[in-house]
Amino acid sequence: MCCHGGIMTSARILVVDDQPNIVDMLATVLTFHGFAVDTAATAAQAVEKATERDPDLVLLDVMLPDGDGVDVCRRLRAGGSGAGVVFLTARDARDDLVQGLAYGGDDWITKPFDIEVLLARVRAVLRRTGGHSTPLLRYADVELDQETLDVRRGGEQVQLSPTELKLLRYFLQNPGRVLSRGQILAAVWEYETEAGSNVVDTYVGYLRRKLDRSGPPLIVTHRGFGYALRSSPS
Repeated sequence: MCCHGGIMTSARILVVDDQPNIVDMLATVLTFHGFAVDTAATAAQAVEKATERDPDLVLLDVMLPDGDGVDVCRRLRAGGSGAGVVFLTARDARDDLVQGLAYGGDDWITKPFDIEVLLARVRAVLRRTGGHSTPLLRYADVELDQETLDVRRGGEQVQLSPTELKLLRYFLQNPGRVLSRGQILAAVWEYETEAGSNVVDTYVGYLRRKLDRSGPPLIVTHRGFGYALRSSPS
């Protein structure tokens, strides 16, 4: 990861596993450590999300309900994806490891795994593959250039504070997703609890006012849950 003007820029990771508890745990931990996270539960979803979101790294379960993670890796490589691939599996057979690496995998972690070891492996693969975030984040008519920190809505420049920039960046990394106050605190302020959750409401208010000057509301409140970046409430 690197830092531009106090904004952490990090890789996008696609987590593919059909066990919700593993997906939720990995998504929470990776988000807390500054990564942008997408998730998928099937082989078909994995290929679709990888095509849409262009991740820097895929954490890929080998046993999926509709196919084999190794085949997903093969399809990604055939489609030109250069994302790092780290397989997650309960298997530890040598033949499985050899097959996964032969189809373009970069590393292999056997379940159950130590989360600190997984993070170290993820970072090592990203260093080898040169994984980095896309410089330009865009949703609807809002754009954030992560290199220049230039924010525009409808072509008009929007002046944001460093914290507002970090908050906008997190929303842009997770469009349409309902983000809890705890998730936002972990990603933007690196708090581990919701003890300071009122700060989220305050800064969402600041960000809304600045963005809404140049267009219709984009940040939707989901009472009792959190906030989402959406072009229209659903």
